[in-house]
Amino acid sequence: MVRMSELVVAAIPAGIGLGLGLWTLVALVPRFGAPRLGARIAPYLLDVSPEARRLARRRAVEPGSVIDGLLAPVAARARGLLGGALGGDAAVEQRLRQAGSPLDLPAFRSRQLLAAAGGAVASIATLALVARTTSVNPAVVVVLVALATIGGLLAPEQLLARRARARLARIASELPTVLEFLTLSLSAGESLLDALRRVARTGSGELAREFGHVLARVGSGVSLPDALTSSATLVGLPSLTRAVDQLVGALDRGTPLTGVLRAQAQDCREDAKRALLETAGKKEVAMLVPLVFLILPVTILFAIFPATLVLQLGF
Repeated sequence: MVRMSELVVAAIPAGIGLGLGLWTLVALVPRFGAPRLGARIAPYLLDVSPEARRLARRRAVEPGSVIDGLLAPVAARARGLLGGALGGDAAVEQRLRQAGSPLDLPAFRSRQLLAAAGGAVASIATLALVARTTSVNPAVVVVLVALATIGGLLAPEQLLARRARARLARIASELPTVLEFLTLSLSAGESLLDALRRVARTGSGELAREFGHVLARVGSGVSLPDALTSSATLVGLPSLTRAVDQLVGALDRGTPLTGVLRAQAQDCREDAKRALLETAGKKEVAMLVPLVFLILPVTILFAIFPATLVLQLGF
């Protein structure tokens, strides 16, 4: 059995990192000479030529593609195990859509795995530094590493839920203004599709972006009521879903849209007022904390300290 010194143990990962770095730099160097004729025409012959399909599937020899090809099956298996252990894939997909994230479910699960691995590595490195000066109980090490791994695993999902709630709150605050703008456009003689296009073009909020997605689906061949209903279902905001249902019903029945949109805008403003009152009621107890523990002691201190000082000076 060959003994390895600490220098050799540290040199092995350093050499591997140096090799990957040099390989990456070489892969980024532009190739000299024009690509061959077969590689240029292969994308246009994929449906008739097996050789063209083979050329199109060929990947560049770089660290990223090689490592991705080696670890892709393992990562897919790990994502499946993670989804089975945590569950709630439908809820995560809903939150991704509500947060407006460009990630899909596999990419988000991969990010969770990377965060868990980063938490484990960071905790191990920190404990290794602490162990150089003081002795650490192995049970404590195991517990801390497990907690860091679990924290890294759950942190992306908590951040995603927070982003989704913040975006839904912005959409809810923008909804009455957007509905009134649609009412104004319809009163001016525009169709509903033109009014939505105007909102998506001139608006800069989250709801304007959602209407942009709706218009993109309409441009691809989906009917306007189906696109609106699908967007409202994916967002999952009750006020938006109610407004879209009323709007789609008015389109089906031929009811004037101006009155429907104006009524929905008023309802949204009333819902915002009720939500504000509910939030104030919930925060009432929390508002007592600075009053009882900060303002009241300072007030008592200012009232008692001068009298105490006068009594001490008098005696």
